[in-house]
Amino acid sequence: LKFGFHIMRGIPRRAVKENTRILGTSYRARDVALTGRTCGWNDDMYGVNMKHPGGQAYYDSLIALFASWGTDYIKADDISSPFDGDEIAALHRAIVKTGRPIVLSLSPGPADLTKADFYAANANLWRISGDFWDRWRDLRASFDLLDKWSRHTRPGAWPDADMLPL
Repeated sequence: LKFGFHIMRGIPRRAVKENTRILGTSYRARDVALTGRTCGWNDDMYGVNMKHPGGQAYYDSLIALFASWGTDYIKADDISSPFDGDEIAALHRAIVKTGRPIVLSLSPGPADLTKADFYAANANLWRISGDFWDRWRDLRASFDLLDKWSRHTRPGAWPDADMLPL
C-alpha cells in the first residue's frame, strides 16, 4: 500500500452549513445529512441518509475522488461500532464502482460477531476490539477475541485485532 486516508463516516458539518453540491448530481449536502446523528467523540460529521438516492451518490463522489488520487487504503471511523450497515455497504459499493482495489478498514470496535459475514462481504478489515493499550489484560482479551473470529477470516477479509502500542 502506498497511499491511504483515515475518514470519518458521514458528511462534514461545514458542507451541510454551506449546502455543498454532491459532485455529479443535483443533490446537496442538506438533502442527505442526518443532522440529528453525530459521532459521540467528533460532532463535526453528520450521518448520511442512505434512504435518499443522494446518500449513495455522496459516497460515490467521495471515493471516486480518493481513487483518482491513487488511494490504496481507507480507514472509515465511527461506522463499525455503533454498527452502520447501510453506510458500510455504501462505501463498499462506491469502492467497487471505481474499479480500483482499495482496501477498506472499519473502526472502531468491537465489531458484532453475529455480523461477521456482512463485514467480510463489505470490508477488508474490521476492528474486533476497542482500543488496545499496553496492558496484559488487553493482550489476553485479544487472543480470546481472535479465537472467536478466526473462522471468519478469508482472503481479502480479516478481523482486525488493532495494534499494540509500546
